[in-house]
Amino acid sequence: MARNIVQFQKGLSEPAFEQHYGTEEQCRTIVVASRWLDGFECPVCGGRRYNLLTTRDLYQCTQCRRQTSPTAGTIFAATHLPLRLWFRAIYHLTQTKQGISSIELGRRLGVTQTTAWKIKHKLAQVMMERDATKPLSGRVEIDDAYLGGERSGGKRGRGAPGKTPFVAAVETTPEGKPVRLKLRRVTSFCNHALSNFAKRSLDPKCEVVSDGLACFGAVAKAGCAHKVVKTGSGAAAARTPTFKWVNTALGNIKAAIVGTYRAIDQKHAPRYLAEFEYRFNRRYDLGAMIPRLAWAAVRTTPMPYRLLKLADVYA
Repeated sequence: MARNIVQFQKGLSEPAFEQHYGTEEQCRTIVVASRWLDGFECPVCGGRRYNLLTTRDLYQCTQCRRQTSPTAGTIFAATHLPLRLWFRAIYHLTQTKQGISSIELGRRLGVTQTTAWKIKHKLAQVMMERDATKPLSGRVEIDDAYLGGERSGGKRGRGAPGKTPFVAAVETTPEGKPVRLKLRRVTSFCNHALSNFAKRSLDPKCEVVSDGLACFGAVAKAGCAHKVVKTGSGAAAARTPTFKWVNTALGNIKAAIVGTYRAIDQKHAPRYLAEFEYRFNRRYDLGAMIPRLAWAAVRTTPMPYRLLKLADVYA
């Protein structure tokens, strides 16, 4: 059997990472270049001439005297950590298919679990915001799923406590090959939630293929064509060819979460899902994910740590 070119691509090795991102100066240069593509520009007056205050790592505009840090307004703002640790965190989050827990990330970076959690979720927030406005088009397979397992003595099945409902949708080519993935937490599997999901995540011209769950019919409110394929229940339903890629994606996601995390808080579920979505949508070039995520991180307004911990957003 021929090897899958996506699964067996080289990615970026650790020696190669050290060569390109191993020093603070290398990482700082990338941040500066990502922020000012055509060279320094003062955020106040637009001036391009500056003096570099090397002791404080600040750019001072010669016209209005405004001092600007290259990391101001980015997720690296006010960080007390070296940029090379941020880039190493980017490396671990993008090059590991299964994801990485904050405990393991903290060990690898040499920081506390709390610090690693903060880094990981800020980067995951960037991933989530990066793909939020890119709707799926063409043929789209869609399915319902849950994060979390059964609690002993509690209710089983839909609506069981501790379960987080989310929608998985995969855009495919006319030949049936997967293109992009959307993973969105929803309040419940109802017409209102699915209608909102379709309006935010699907192109009105796309054709949605779903199983017989009644709420999926609500995608028509967003203008999408809808086709129902009855699958029944049990293990055989998961092997229905029509839903090959969405079921494959869900299987990989659930296996990775079980193998990587001990528990996932419901309010942070969108960011955990965003990690898998981001990696899947850029799976053809693992090495390029690092500069792409760094570029996006420079252009993402940072969420304060206290809000990051309290976040309870429905994407």
